Amino acid sequence: MSIPLTAPTPDADGMTASPRPQGPFEPLVAGNPPIDPEIRIGHVHLRTADIDRIRAFYVDLMGFDVVFEARDVPGWGTTGDILFVSAGGYHHHLGFNTWKSAGGAPQPDGVTGLHHVGLHFSTRARLATTVQRLIDGGVKIRAALDHGTHEAIYLQDPDGNTLELAWDRPFDQWVPYGDPAAPAVDAPLDLENLLADAHR
Repeated sequence: MSIPLTAPTPDADGMTASPRPQGPFEPLVAGNPPIDPEIRIGHVHLRTADIDRIRAFYVDLMGFDVVFEARDVPGWGTTGDILFVSAGGYHHHLGFNTWKSAGGAPQPDGVTGLHHVGLHFSTRARLATTVQRLIDGGVKIRAALDHGTHEAIYLQDPDGNTLELAWDRPFDQWVPYGDPAAPAVDAPLDLENLLADAHR
């Protein structure tokens, strides 16, 4: 399904931003006034029970780079450990600390809070390679779903946080939400087909 992109138009400040930098969807309700259309989720900072355990998962298994880490640093009226990880030279995509959570249990069901963290991969092969590495490391895959716009693998980190590892299809292959031609926005994904793209 092809969805044409609109031409660039100057914003209220007279600056021209690239149209639809992240996707071609028309919003159900447009922001008024609108936020910067090129905004990104810069990073997610999570509480962890054990910095060393979470470091082994995100760095040693998943392959993130360590940008910063320290032990027994002050924060939020106490002391604890901290770890920042990233990919591609960014200052940090994920942050972790133990200031209020050292030795703590995972967040239980029935409370508000984080549902999942989505990590977007640049290619299907890179997604597949990481998923294969996680499976080889004994990580359980909770779900493999085709959302129409993207393919997604769901799993949990050692603290019980759900991760969505995803690859976006090209814009012209997106199946928009509500399209009657779409079988579902959460159709099963053929995991073996995905893993066939992994670089071993």
